[in-house]
Amino acid sequence: MGNTGMADDEVLVGRPAHVTVAIPGGARAGEVVVRVRGGSEAYMAYSETPIEAGEQVVVVDDRGARILVVTPL
Repeated sequence: MGNTGMADDEVLVGRPAHVTVAIPGGARAGEVVVRVRGGSEAYMAYSETPIEAGEQVVVVDDRGARILVVTPL
């Protein structure tokens, strides 16, 4: 198992995600849902800039412990 608790062959970086809780930007997190293993899973998400709920993003870093860094598409 990797840092995220997912199988090692499941790579999140580069995957699209859907913002479900607005991401304020900077040090404050929001939430995204990513499709993995035939389903969807929620992760805490950070971004350099604010992103509204409902926006599509892409995962640019996986910090482990179900924490991702995303950027708008």
